[in-house]
Amino acid sequence: MKLPQRAPACALMGIALAIGMGAGSACQAQDYPARPVKVIIPFPPGGPTDAVGRLISQKVAAQTGQSFLVDNRAGGNGVIGADAVAKAPKDGYTLMFNASTFITTDLVSKNAPYSVVRDFIPVALVAKAPLAVSVNSNLGPKTIAELVTYGKANPGKLDFAVGSIGSAGHLATELLKRMAGISINIIPYKGSTPAYQDLIGGQIQGFVDPVLGALPFWKGGRVTVLAVTSRERLPSAPDTPVVGATLKGYEAYSWYGLWAPAGTPKDIVGRLNAEVNKALGSELQAKLIEQGYLLSPGSPEDFAKFQRDELGVAGKIISDAKIHID
Repeated sequence: MKLPQRAPACALMGIALAIGMGAGSACQAQDYPARPVKVIIPFPPGGPTDAVGRLISQKVAAQTGQSFLVDNRAGGNGVIGADAVAKAPKDGYTLMFNASTFITTDLVSKNAPYSVVRDFIPVALVAKAPLAVSVNSNLGPKTIAELVTYGKANPGKLDFAVGSIGSAGHLATELLKRMAGISINIIPYKGSTPAYQDLIGGQIQGFVDPVLGALPFWKGGRVTVLAVTSRERLPSAPDTPVVGATLKGYEAYSWYGLWAPAGTPKDIVGRLNAEVNKALGSELQAKLIEQGYLLSPGSPEDFAKFQRDELGVAGKIISDAKIHID
């Protein structure tokens, strides 16, 4: 007697869906990704966001056997690329890799064409990037305590760069001002490169920026790094103190993550999250830690909670400092 052939798994899922069991998205996740995935990074090539995003995209591509193609959509302080993702099909084939500046868009601008909370779903938190508090090497202070003393003795004479309004470095500088009780003039720049040029040249006195960005100037002795903004000392810079050792409770980070358009099937989000976490447990781990990153694997729900908490912290700093770009 000839036995009946087994139906393919996805066919069975289709039957389940037809009778109301809702297995369609599981079938989608089983087949995903079936074609190349576009990963939009809303900044030019070469910066920290692009560097980390490319590393993760390449590793996930190798793990899945499918291309994860980086598409740099720079412009509008990250708004142009993010808007493209918000309007993309909700099928998991257009994603966004971005930095923490993304979530402050709604808080500093009244004209953002999307809502961070309404139009995006957090997929995976990849890494936190502690910041380096750098000053011109001729300024004098070598520690945070000495910077506080200098600032109090020279009110109005500290100019600190910010790479963009509302960025992690901007918020960290505002927090430094408040907790240290000193006056710091905020000088906006179009990116980190011109800010470091002026810091080295003495046109400005300080800059708070991710450790990776400060690293070449730091190692070359062209700027003085007073401290890092993480809670604990970095494995990659064990001799460098943390700001919180002087200003109790101070802690600040830039951070990086992966988002999808809201409405992307939950099982696809889960698959992507699992692949990112797998990548973070690979040989990438040592490479990213060496560059000053703190890895942050977790579930999509963990990332969503982290984002909510960060919005609350950032919102208070932005409100207190009256930061806006309109």
